[in-house]
Amino acid sequence: MLSTTEIGIDLGTANTLVYSKNKGVALNEPSVVAIDTETKNVLAVGKEAKEMIGKTPGKIVAIRPLKDGVIADFDVTTEMLKQIMKKASKKGGFSLRKPDVVVCTPSGSTSVERRAIQDAVRNAGAKKVHLIEEPVAAAIGAGLPVDEPVANVVVDIGGGTTEVAIISYGGVVACHSIRIAGDRLDEDIIHYVRKEYNVLIGERTAEKIKMEIGYALVDHEMLEMEIRGRDLVTGLPKTVTLNSYEIRDTLKESLLHIMEAIRATLEDCPAELSGDIVDRGVILSGGGALLNGMQDWLGGEMVVPVHIAPNPLESVAIGTGKALQYIHKLQPAVR
Repeated sequence: MLSTTEIGIDLGTANTLVYSKNKGVALNEPSVVAIDTETKNVLAVGKEAKEMIGKTPGKIVAIRPLKDGVIADFDVTTEMLKQIMKKASKKGGFSLRKPDVVVCTPSGSTSVERRAIQDAVRNAGAKKVHLIEEPVAAAIGAGLPVDEPVANVVVDIGGGTTEVAIISYGGVVACHSIRIAGDRLDEDIIHYVRKEYNVLIGERTAEKIKMEIGYALVDHEMLEMEIRGRDLVTGLPKTVTLNSYEIRDTLKESLLHIMEAIRATLEDCPAELSGDIVDRGVILSGGGALLNGMQDWLGGEMVVPVHIAPNPLESVAIGTGKALQYIHKLQPAVR
């Protein structure tokens, strides 16, 4: 009897990761697809497609089929999943004979959005599809004891959504999901440079600025960075110098929204579990956890210990893969 392959997929707004038992994270590619608008053919998926963003002729468009953690373009997402699963099977050395797949969904997603994710994965070739809520996957991936009756607080700052959840005994006790995360921070930077310097920059430049000189609301040594964009007055390329303090102020509003979501979730926490949070603290995962100063800022604001997951970018993917062994215990969280 052939054993079915079991894989976990973190279908993220910014990146899609595939986890297999024997290989760990077999693939980590940007959730981007390049399409020829005339023939509707998919030309590239993942890294190659991301390289094309903002640099293609008119008939080729590079699109991100997921918006705010949910599917915005069903057919393109299905095609992207097919290609990504194929790539992952080559790298991860597993067969794609109707695998069992665990996929994570944002905890704030509607039943229609969940069904769309399930159908897309099934159309891409999966036999069985289990859904698991993203914060639960992030907690498992960070090595937290999710099946024990203690409070595990996870703040997962991804590309499209920030999920804050208190997990105890395999289920979500309280959670808040907001559609403010990494992508919104990039947009904030694009708007700021446009308004302040009259220069237009692209998504990739904004992401680079965020990673290099973006800071949470903490004091730090000022860093500077030269960037190039298009001058909106003359239409010619222009170089401007940005510093980390102005970028910090630009990100302030979005970061305060994230803080608000964490506070609201902690306010919904049952009294018995509150004591655990003081002892155990909060775990940060997702790309947003890597923003300079994030850990110190949140720790100072909440006065509880804040830890960063061992591998914040991959913890949701690792959690979806490991969830296969928890599936029966986690049945309430897995639909």
